[in-house]
Amino acid sequence: MRRRATDMILAAVAVVAVLMGVPGAAASSYLVWAADQESARARVEAVVRTIDRRIANDDAVTETLVKSLLSPEALGLGRTSSAITTRVTGPLFIGETPTRPTRVVRISSPAGTVIKTEISAIPSLKHIAAVCGLFLAGMAVCLLVGLALARSFSRRLSAPLIYLAAQAEQIGSGQVRAQLKPSGIEEIDLVQEELVRTGERMAGRLAAERQFAADASHQLRTPLTALSMRLEEIELISTEEEVQEEARTCLEQVERLTAVVTDLLDANARSAGQTEAIHILEAFNTQREEWEAAFEKAGRHLVFTDEAALPVLADAPKLSQVLATLIENSLYYGKGMTRVVARKSANRRGVMIEVCDEGDGVSEDLAPHIFEKGVSGHGSTGIGLALAKDLAGAMGGRLELTSNHPPVFTLSLAAISASLDPDYVMPQGPVVSIGRRLRRF
Repeated sequence: MRRRATDMILAAVAVVAVLMGVPGAAASSYLVWAADQESARARVEAVVRTIDRRIANDDAVTETLVKSLLSPEALGLGRTSSAITTRVTGPLFIGETPTRPTRVVRISSPAGTVIKTEISAIPSLKHIAAVCGLFLAGMAVCLLVGLALARSFSRRLSAPLIYLAAQAEQIGSGQVRAQLKPSGIEEIDLVQEELVRTGERMAGRLAAERQFAADASHQLRTPLTALSMRLEEIELISTEEEVQEEARTCLEQVERLTAVVTDLLDANARSAGQTEAIHILEAFNTQREEWEAAFEKAGRHLVFTDEAALPVLADAPKLSQVLATLIENSLYYGKGMTRVVARKSANRRGVMIEVCDEGDGVSEDLAPHIFEKGVSGHGSTGIGLALAKDLAGAMGGRLELTSNHPPVFTLSLAAISASLDPDYVMPQGPVVSIGRRLRRF
C-alpha cells in the first residue's frame, strides 16, 4: 500500500514537473535567443547611425574608422565578420568568419549604408544550455521534494490501514471488543466503525452460541453419563461372557459419542487442532469393530490395509469421525467392497488414507460442490462431508475427492518418522486392572 501510494504521488509530481518544466525551458531558451539577437541588432544599428551621421556632417569616413567601429572588440559580440557598403568607402569586409553555428544581422539605412554581420551563436547556445540546466535542476529538486512528501503521506495513509487490519485480525481471533482511535480519514473511519459494529454483533452471537452450547452440553452429557454408568454396572454384575462383551462394546461407543458431542459443541476445540502421534492401525481397528457388522449385514466386505506403517500426527476423535463419515457414506451410497488403505505420500512425509468402493461414484456436476454444506446427491442433510473436511483441516490435514468413478476420498495427514514412534520414545506403561475393565496409564 505504501509503495503504491508513493508511486502514485511521485508520478503525479513528475507529470507536473515535466508539464511545467519542459515548456518553461523552451520558452526561456527562446527568450534568451531573442534577447541576444536583439542586443546584436541594436549594436549594429548604433554603428549604422554613427556612420550615417558622420556622412551627413561631411566628416571623414575612412576604412580605418569603419574597421574600428565593426571590430569584434567594439561590438562586444564575440567572433564576428561584417560586410559593409557605404557611399564613401564602398564595399568592405571586416573580421574573420566565425565558427558555425552562426546568426546573421543585416541593417540598412536610407543614406545607403548596409551592414551585414555574421555572429557566432555559441555564446547564446551556452546561455540556453545553462537555462535548461537550471530547469532540469529545478525538476530534480521537485522530484526529491515530492518523493519525501510522498513517503510522508503514504505513511500517514497506510498507518490507519495497518491498524485497521490489526483490528480485523483481532475480531477474527475472537477479540470482538477491539477499539482504535479515529484516523481522521473519512473512508477509513467508516470501515472502522463498521468493524466495531460487526464485532458487537459477533459478541452477541458468540454469547448466544456459548449459552446454547452450555445448555446442550448439560442436556446431552447427563443422559450419556447415566447410560455409561448403567453399562458399567451391567458389565460388572453380569456373569455371561457375551453380555460383558456387548456391554464393553456399547460402553466404548457411548464414550466415543460423548467425545464427539463435546467436540461438536466446543467450536474452539474443533478449530484448535490439538494433535498427537497416532497409530493408523488403532484407528482402523476401532472403525472395523464399529462398521464390520453393518457391512456383513448388507452383504458387503470392509477391508482395512495399512501399507504406510507409519504413525500420523492427528487428533484421535477427529480422525475417527472423519473415517466414520466416509465409511458410512460408502455403506449407504456405495456398492461392492469398501477398501480403506493407508499409503505413504510421494515425498514420504505424509500418509494418505483412501476410502473407495465399487459404486457408481459422484456425478461431474456434484463433484466440485461435494464438500459444501447442504449439498447432497442422495437427499441427505449434506453436513457430514462438510464437517469431515473441517475436522481434517483442524488436524492440519486435507480431505478431497481424488476420483469420481469409482469414488475415492483421500485424507492426507502428516507422517511421523519411525524414530519418533510414540511406543519407542515413550514405552507403554503397566496395565492396571480396575474391576473388570482394563485401563492403561
